[in-house]
Amino acid sequence: MSARFTSYTDVRPEVAAFESYEPGLSIAEIASRYGLSRVIKMASNENPLGVSPRVRQVIADKAVDAFRYPQSGNPRLVKALAEHCGVDAKRICVGNGSDEIIDLLFRIRCVPGVHNAVAFRPCFGIYPTQARMAGVELRQTPLNPDFSFDFDGLLELVDENTTLAFVTTPDNPSGRIASVDELEKLARALPPSCLLVVDEAYTEFAGPEHSLLSRLEELPNVALLRTFSKVYALAGLRIGYGILPPALADYMWRVRLPFSLNILAEEAALAALADAEFRDETVSLVRRGRAFLTEGLREAGCEVLPSMSNFLMFRPGAGTVDARALHGELLKKGIIIRSLKAYQLPEWLRVSMGTDEENELFLKYTKEILGA
Repeated sequence: MSARFTSYTDVRPEVAAFESYEPGLSIAEIASRYGLSRVIKMASNENPLGVSPRVRQVIADKAVDAFRYPQSGNPRLVKALAEHCGVDAKRICVGNGSDEIIDLLFRIRCVPGVHNAVAFRPCFGIYPTQARMAGVELRQTPLNPDFSFDFDGLLELVDENTTLAFVTTPDNPSGRIASVDELEKLARALPPSCLLVVDEAYTEFAGPEHSLLSRLEELPNVALLRTFSKVYALAGLRIGYGILPPALADYMWRVRLPFSLNILAEEAALAALADAEFRDETVSLVRRGRAFLTEGLREAGCEVLPSMSNFLMFRPGAGTVDARALHGELLKKGIIIRSLKAYQLPEWLRVSMGTDEENELFLKYTKEILGA
C-alpha cells in the first residue's frame, strides 16, 4: 500500500498487514461447542484460586466510586509498589496491563525505520505485534533446542541502533528461567543505547532470588516488567507495572494515557498487594501442582520441560497420539489447555496449573487418551 492515502478506509501499511494476537479458547466457546455443563480452563496461565475474598470485598465497596476518574499518576499504588519492591517511587510506572508498558517502550525508545529491538523466538506475542504497530524492526534469534537461552545468539543481533532487548524469565511458553548472573552479564554486554527489558510476569512462582531487582542500582540499563494478572489473580482488571530507570519512567508518565488504569483496578491492586496470605497460598498451590503434573505426565510417556512458572510445556511421547489429537480430545472432555501452534511449536502443548482437583482430572483424562 502506498504511504499516500486515497480513501477514508486507507490505513497505515503496518496496520494493513497486521495479524491480531491469538488468545486461548474461552470456557463459553467450548461449553457451547460440545454441549458441556462444566469446562475447566488450564490454558491461559490464570490463577486457579480466582480473585481473593479480600479483593472481591474491596471491589464491591469501591464500586460506588466508579463514576470518578482515578487520581492522576496513581500515587497510592505507585507508593505501595515502591515499598513492596524496595525501590524509589520514581522508578515505577503503572499501566493497563504490562502490555501497555511494552507498547510505550517501543513508542518511547524506538524511532520507526531507524532503531530496532531484539528478542528470542518463540516469545510473548505482544513483543512482535507492538513492534510492528510502532514500525520497528524486531530481530529474533531462536532459543536453544532445549529452550534454554542463547544469549550469545541474541547479542549477535544487536548493533548501534538496537534500543530494546527483551528477555522473559520465567519464559513463556517453556517455563525456563535465566540466572541472574547471565542476565547481568547480558546487561553489561549491551551497547549504551540499549535497554534490557526483563519481563518478570511469572517471577513470584520462581522466587525473589531469580530476579534482577536487587541488582538494579548496579545496572542502570535494566527495566523490569511485572503484572497483577498471575499470582494476584487480576487478569481481567488489566494491571501491570514497570520498574524503570527514573528518567525513562518520567517520560512514560508524560505520554501514557492519563487514566489508563481505572479506579477499581487500582483499589484491587492495593488490596492484592496487602493480601500476602492469598499470594503465598497461590504460590504453594502452583508449586505443588507443578511437581504433581511433571511427575504424572512423565509417567505417561510425555516429554516435560523443567518449569519455574505456573505452567508446563510438554509433548506426547512417540507412539501415542500427537499434540493436536490430545488437545482436541481433552476439549471434548471439557479440559482446555493451550496449543502452541501460534508459537510455531505444533508438536508441543502448554498446561496451566489448576486446583488439586483440576490437576488430577486433567492428568486422568490425559493418561486415558494416551493409553498410559
